[in-house]
Amino acid sequence: MLSSLQSPSGNARWGAAPQPEGRTEVSTNLPPTPPNGGICITGSTSASLHQILPWLYYHKVIGVSHFILFVEGEAAKPAVTSVLESIRGVKIIYRTKELKEQQDRSRIWNETWLSGFFYKPCNYELFVKQSLNMEMAIVMAREAGMDWIIHLDTDELIHPAGAREYSLRRLLLDVPDNVDMVIFPNYESSVERDDIKDPFTEVSMFKKNYDHLPKDTYFGLYKEATRGNPNYFLTYGNGKSAARVQEHMRPNGAHRWHNYMKSPNEIKLEEAAILHYTYTKFSDLTSRRDRCGCLHNCINSYRARDEELPVLNEVGVIFIWILMSRYREHVVWTDKDTNLKLLRKGVLTRIYAPMAIIRGLKESGIFIDAVTSAKAHPKANIGLENNESIHTNVTAAQSTTLKEGGNDNSQATARKILEMIDVQEEAVPPMSPPGFLELMESALS
Repeated sequence: MLSSLQSPSGNARWGAAPQPEGRTEVSTNLPPTPPNGGICITGSTSASLHQILPWLYYHKVIGVSHFILFVEGEAAKPAVTSVLESIRGVKIIYRTKELKEQQDRSRIWNETWLSGFFYKPCNYELFVKQSLNMEMAIVMAREAGMDWIIHLDTDELIHPAGAREYSLRRLLLDVPDNVDMVIFPNYESSVERDDIKDPFTEVSMFKKNYDHLPKDTYFGLYKEATRGNPNYFLTYGNGKSAARVQEHMRPNGAHRWHNYMKSPNEIKLEEAAILHYTYTKFSDLTSRRDRCGCLHNCINSYRARDEELPVLNEVGVIFIWILMSRYREHVVWTDKDTNLKLLRKGVLTRIYAPMAIIRGLKESGIFIDAVTSAKAHPKANIGLENNESIHTNVTAAQSTTLKEGGNDNSQATARKILEMIDVQEEAVPPMSPPGFLELMESALS
């Protein structure tokens, strides 16, 4: 099976870029990753190369060895994929018609845990797509002999605080053997300007997760921390997770993993976190015009509140005006006194390590080397071979798990899995940290 993951160039299973003389791809003090074993990150992205390269190499520095990226939009353009596929340990999956048809046949559609998200627009559709991609990534990670798998977006960085040498590998090596899943609470970026160009090297202030704060601090400063927003975080607050690659794994939404045969034993980390660079640029909001069908609903909600709108004929321009006004009011942290107070109380925190690492990588010239190396060694027919290998691997794995024939053990496994399908818990969606209402309900219960 491993041979089916061979890259078209024949250099390595997961892509291998010829390195310029006198320069190494990534240098750390850690021992080399063993041939079988390591950490795999998977994600679905439409980001540009300018965003993906720093994200990817940063995670290489902290110990990630393999990447399975499902690309579309900007990320699927040849100028981007040719560079990514030339980097050692990177596997690119294109969202082709064949891939969609294969995912349409996934067993997930016949199960209940994700059914509440089916056939709905916007973020619901994205959530289902991510889960289907994660299902495929599990198979590929097992084929490659990975120890851990993490689902991560390209606007998120893992912050392995508390680990020796700032190493994710060290962090996960210290996890007890009986633990199946490790939860990283997420921190949310708090931008101090509205003209950020490069979030990974310009943003250092983050809002801590509820799980990393004393309860009295969290609720005592809740109003000042939310600044009139409906929730503590602008987006999700339930973190992301790393899971041991095991048999019978499945995704449990984009934030968690599960197992058909057991309830995973999980722990929550007390220092390490996911740094979520949320709406760090105004363009992060405007780009939603092209992805979301809720544009008119947004504008109508303003009219319903009798908020004054400029006299503009173009709906898109009105939308931009609304977004810019709300962005400056509710996203950008310009009140230095409030910022200082929340920093002193620990609600906000400064984190510089990712910024320093990515700046160092940029100054080393490794991003430029990756681009020039890809141009010097172009590849052909990569997308076709990728999708053929995915189809072979995932189909084989699914048919092996639930095949009707075979020995008694495989039949018993299939029966047990089918029995458990009827009592599945729903997928874990993006969730906000607790608010005052949840606190009151908890106190009264």
